Amino acid sequence: MRFSSIRLVNSGSPERARPQTDTENAMPADSSDKRFANTLARGLTILRAFRPTDDGLGNLEISERTGIPRPTVSRLTFTLCALGYLTHGRRHDKYRLGPAALALGNIAAASFAFVEIASPVMQRLADATGTLTAISIKDDRRMLLTRAWRPVNSSSIWLDVGYRMPLHTSSSGKAYLGALSDEEFARFLESRGDEPEDLLAEFAAIRTAAHGEILAEGYTQVRGEDRFSETINAAAVPYRPSDLGEPVAFLASSTSQQLSDQRISEEVGPALAEAVAEVRRMTGQQSALVVKG
Repeated sequence: MRFSSIRLVNSGSPERARPQTDTENAMPADSSDKRFANTLARGLTILRAFRPTDDGLGNLEISERTGIPRPTVSRLTFTLCALGYLTHGRRHDKYRLGPAALALGNIAAASFAFVEIASPVMQRLADATGTLTAISIKDDRRMLLTRAWRPVNSSSIWLDVGYRMPLHTSSSGKAYLGALSDEEFARFLESRGDEPEDLLAEFAAIRTAAHGEILAEGYTQVRGEDRFSETINAAAVPYRPSDLGEPVAFLASSTSQQLSDQRISEEVGPALAEAVAEVRRMTGQQSALVVKG
């Protein structure tokens, strides 16, 4: 049984969190390239290990999450603290993201104008459907939630910004794969060359299915037991910003009880597709599928 990194609150069921594995933040498959700076990559991997719900991390926890040896983690966290990317308080000797990381994140967020343009559209969709709407991007080997809009006067369900979802078992990951061109998908497979052959074949099958669903229905989703969380259901639509080199995914989600597959097909999926189409018109972007080979 798969577990979700999404917390359900006031839903009458206990909070369930997806366990983090040591390989989630592993070095990419092209780390053997002579141009690849391993020390820099390890430092960035440490920053990526932090989650919104963490009350700080120690060197041992960071080592367990990243697979980086603890002595190396100690040297890197010292350097990141000196540069302001981490802070190190007295309480339990825990590290937290520092002001330099915050500043870098704010600069990155401000550079993507489509997010602010999409905000009123996504908020209206959240209010109209009672779902949580969000944007997710590919971050290493998962989909990272970067912005979310909750229905007005509702706090029963949310995905915290910063959570990562599996590529092959989340609707947002499926939408991302479905929007990749042949060239982009070839690079994607190359970057995951250390994965089992059956998983790579599964990615190809998911991409083909997602592309067909988006062309036919305007959206895609992962159904039934294939979902990474049995308690959450979602529809997703890809979008290709002009200021990013690859597609992102807009999604609308809720509990499986509140958002059935039938409701997605009859209401929420088409509404999400229309909302993303509106964002494309406002930003002058074409369909995310036009570059597919």
